[in-house]
Formats: sequence, C-alpha cells, structure tokens
Amino acid sequence: MTVTSLMLSLGIHSTLKGFHYLRYGLGLCMEDEDYLLSVYKELYPKIAIRFATSQDGVEHCIRTAVYNCWYKGNRKLLFKIAGYELTHKPTNGEFIDILYHYLDTLDRMKSI
Repeated sequence: MTVTSLMLSLGIHSTLKGFHYLRYGLGLCMEDEDYLLSVYKELYPKIAIRFATSQDGVEHCIRTAVYNCWYKGNRKLLFKIAGYELTHKPTNGEFIDILYHYLDTLDRMKSI
C-alpha cells in the first residue's frame, strides 16, 4: 500500500493541502525516522520550505486532514492501522506516528 492509497482509504482527499503535506512528510519520515522525534521543529519546517508556506500553515492543514479522517473518514481503518481503538482524535504527531509505523511495517514485510 502506498502513502497515497492509505490516505485516500482513510478518507483524506487529495483536494486538501494537508493531504499533500502529509504525503511529503511521511516520505521524509520513511527516509529518516528522526523526524518523528521533532515534528514541529524539524518536520513542519522542511514541509513548509518544500511547499513555500509557513510552518503554522503546515500544522493547520495537517490538523484539518486529521479532522477529516476522524470525523468524516474511515475511523475503523485508522483503529486497525493503530492496532487499538483510539479514544480521542489523534494529534498531528500521533497521526503521523501511526501512519509511519504502519507503512514501515508493510515495507519491512515486503523485504522478507
């Protein structure tokens, strides 16, 4: 499963800026998982530079994408990906972490 197909399956549509920011950010995390340790200080600025926007704009648009997944998207798939039923809407960092670990697990399974 690709990052794009995963996000579409979660109900995050490509018409949202946050879709594109998440896709790029997850790609960065797949290359260097240290981004997960400093989402606001390292990951958001890198995404902001790539898309010629502000760090706060990146944060807001990703939050909107998470909102759309939680309230309008496929919450059951998110629970499955997380491995447990979430009791509240995840923060941006939690959401990125959940998707990263799911994609990383799939990637490792391919190489077996």
